[in-house]
Amino acid sequence: MIGADLVGPSEVGVGPWQGVLPADSRFDPELLAHGDRRNVVDKYRYWRLEAIVEDLDRQRHPFHVAIENWQHDLNIGSVVRTANAFLAREVHIVGNRKWNRRGAMVTDRYQHVRHHPSLADLKSYADEHDLPVIGIDNLPGSVPLETYELPAACVLLFGQEGPGLTAAAHEICTDVLNIAQYGSTRSINASAAAAIAMHAWIRRHTFHQKP
Repeated sequence: MIGADLVGPSEVGVGPWQGVLPADSRFDPELLAHGDRRNVVDKYRYWRLEAIVEDLDRQRHPFHVAIENWQHDLNIGSVVRTANAFLAREVHIVGNRKWNRRGAMVTDRYQHVRHHPSLADLKSYADEHDLPVIGIDNLPGSVPLETYELPAACVLLFGQEGPGLTAAAHEICTDVLNIAQYGSTRSINASAAAAIAMHAWIRRHTFHQKP
């Protein structure tokens, strides 16, 4: 990176800026002076947090991610991190307001996270914004994610690790999708399922070539 003092392999990021300081207001004077050790792509090195979020907001995809939070699930942080990686519009936490942020690896600073006290509140939000709620779980009557035409604007709803979607969550879903599995286990990790579903949306709407 031009102007950056790259750090050693055991360190993350870049050191203090070398040479003439940029005049661009997106750059953070503290980061320029002391280095940028954050887990961000090179494009955003030395940028202010607010500038990064503003830039991401101009590019966000129209899908949302929601996850039930009745048991303080440790997977929620990982779901937020993946939603940031795939540039989801928002992440919705349904149930308990507090959630374990460790797995997010501070990506929640760059990702819009909204809280809903109940599934009814999530459904009202989805209806107001014309967003079908698509559940992800291997429930009876669910249809394969692999062949489903995911809508561009939607909410992908995930349940807790173990029990999966609650019955109340199932009721607010337009459809419930399952992820094809071939081994002996009944289900896969909730954060892994979320990553698969989000990537399915990316493949469908970012790389899909229409005939």
